[in-house]
Amino acid sequence: MVSKFSAVVIEKDEAGQSVSIQSRDIADLPEGDVAIEVDYSTLNFKDALAITGSSPVVRSFPMVPGIDLAGTVTESSHAQWSAGDKVVLNGWGVGEKHWGGLAQRARLNGDWLIPLPSEFTSRQAMAIGTAGYTASLCVDALLGAGVRPELGEVLVTGATGGVGSVAIALLTKAGFSVAASTGKTSESAYLESLGATTIVDRGELAEKGKPLQKERWAGVVDTVGSHTLANACAQTRYGGYVAACGLAQGMDFPSSVAPFILRGVSLLGVDSVMAPRPARITAWERLARDLDPVALESIAHEISLEESVAAAGRLMDGSVRGRIVVDVNR
Repeated sequence: MVSKFSAVVIEKDEAGQSVSIQSRDIADLPEGDVAIEVDYSTLNFKDALAITGSSPVVRSFPMVPGIDLAGTVTESSHAQWSAGDKVVLNGWGVGEKHWGGLAQRARLNGDWLIPLPSEFTSRQAMAIGTAGYTASLCVDALLGAGVRPELGEVLVTGATGGVGSVAIALLTKAGFSVAASTGKTSESAYLESLGATTIVDRGELAEKGKPLQKERWAGVVDTVGSHTLANACAQTRYGGYVAACGLAQGMDFPSSVAPFILRGVSLLGVDSVMAPRPARITAWERLARDLDPVALESIAHEISLEESVAAAGRLMDGSVRGRIVVDVNR
């Protein structure tokens, strides 16, 4: 049995934070009742925050980042899992409090895992990752609240990012007309290929706006927060719903109660990290059913474990389109 594995390791001392690719021993892995040979991981915004040290995401050191992984169970004392099972992990504080997926091996709590859907390979599951799974949770939230295509257009902010890209594809499949908000006008063709019918300049939403604005959207998937979320709420139609899942612009919400008490707008908070198992399964079922494999390939590109540290910086400066899949074995 292999005793060594490669991993991205974040360390911190009095001199500050450092990140490197290290060879670690299997014995170094944290406690858990399921051992996994990792096939692929991903690079998410939260991973980039951790690797660059831009936000205090990591709770203990040393830490292996990576909030996603897909791989094969090698050992298990958990009743649900056996050696050879294909599994997916999203969230649960992995990569923050517990060693994560940017490594060739992991040891995890079996309650955190779900089966790899038979429709996907491990690579495809990580092309989706937490971003795509979160997008599916948002679509489920809007549909569960009663938003329907005939009620009007749905806005997706941060549209060229991982959550935004998958949300556009899923909403289009569900029959919606989708408006995509982006600061990258050069990516209009990409967004239209996913199904967007309207391109909205990010600048229209990114600055302080009036508490109530022209009614435009039957629903919103917001990945940005701050003024963008406030303006999206102010532009949502009477009785509409806004699913908020991100904070790329900021964690603040500089709004007023006007959209909620004068137009009956509802703000739906969507959390992917601690979402209960039934919601996760439903979200992945939607992805397996509705996400076009061709669209998925256009959303994702692959890098090696070695390249993931530098890629985190590019993700932070907004120069990455779609999803980054990490082949941890090259």
